[in-house]
Amino acid sequence: MTKTMQKKYARLIARVGANIKKGQPVRIYAEADQHQFVTILVAECYKAGASRVEVDFGFQEITKLNYRYRTLKSLSQVPAWQEERLKQMVEEIPCRIYIESEDPDGLAGVNREKMQKSQMARYKITKKYSDAIENKDQWCIAAVPSYAWAKKVFPDETKNRAYEMLWEAILKTVYVTKDNNPEEAWEKHNSDLKSRTAYLNEKKFDYLHYKSSNGTDFKAWLIPESHWCGGGENTLSGNFFNPNLPTEEVFISPKKGLAEGKVVSTKPLSYQGQLINDFYIVFKDGKAVEWDAAQGKDLLDKMLSMDEGAKYLGELALIPHDSPIANTGILFYNTLFDENASCHVALGRGFCDTVDGFEEKTLEECQALGVNDSMIHVDFMIGSPDLEITGYKDGKAYKIFENGNWAF
Repeated sequence: MTKTMQKKYARLIARVGANIKKGQPVRIYAEADQHQFVTILVAECYKAGASRVEVDFGFQEITKLNYRYRTLKSLSQVPAWQEERLKQMVEEIPCRIYIESEDPDGLAGVNREKMQKSQMARYKITKKYSDAIENKDQWCIAAVPSYAWAKKVFPDETKNRAYEMLWEAILKTVYVTKDNNPEEAWEKHNSDLKSRTAYLNEKKFDYLHYKSSNGTDFKAWLIPESHWCGGGENTLSGNFFNPNLPTEEVFISPKKGLAEGKVVSTKPLSYQGQLINDFYIVFKDGKAVEWDAAQGKDLLDKMLSMDEGAKYLGELALIPHDSPIANTGILFYNTLFDENASCHVALGRGFCDTVDGFEEKTLEECQALGVNDSMIHVDFMIGSPDLEITGYKDGKAYKIFENGNWAF
């Protein structure tokens, strides 16, 4: 991919994704093998007005070695210098940019119990800092290809060709072409998503009923004091940003404890560098009570036992089967993309900004209304060509999805 196109993409991430304002600090999180693109991105962040740009590099192979050789006690600790950085984050509220490029199988073979226990231990220390910046910061998740990821997506191609093909696919999904203005394209895209949310918010549904021939038959109730969101968002201070590049979803956080039935996955889930495939989950009284998977059952077990909130839903997201990402025909093995090709639900933490008047409410008040709390937020895909979704208000039914697509 040419540097010109990479620069165009980096500008989009800085100015439309994070929407950096003059004088704001920025933190970028990326894999070490993406240093060339990150260098371009850092330059675009400064051009957008960033006062300081810090880069935190990781590397899957080193992460894997850490889980292999470090003790559980060592992995569970948050060193003092890291906690000081978290305190600084709360004080400064930097823009945060996450660049995804990991190999979907990159952490295969890791001791999952050690990974789970250490993450749970660290979360107990770091949770108060993530809670403190809830809805206050601009953040953006975007992606660039790595050779390993590209070969997973296009296994029959040469390494270099697969890499170029994945670059082309990523740029297509985020509306970056050689001749267009991506910022104008995103303004139009956000407008379309807002029109969808306006209709759903007007109806104020009590609950949704999902049904598909693959076995999905599921009902989820909504928080009465809530609303649908989609596309860009605003921080509490009024800064507009686009948290996901790409995004095709309209979403809401359902009411904790009120969900019944079975949901069946329609795409593999890449979780912690490993795959869970062909799985289902049964909910009763809002809680996952039964599940199984053809691949990665033990990983699904671990995910659902991360904490009490992991068994409850944090999100319902609507994406038509006939959408730009789905129409690529590509299985990305990456949730950022695959979730935007299909209707999905998420286990774990919900979104306070889907609560009416959340700006004037505390985190605890939002959770008391029914927003789920958890250390995880994991999306998995349930969309299909024949998925039907019906919204109910005071007993009256309204078609939302028919044959996998919007019915309005």
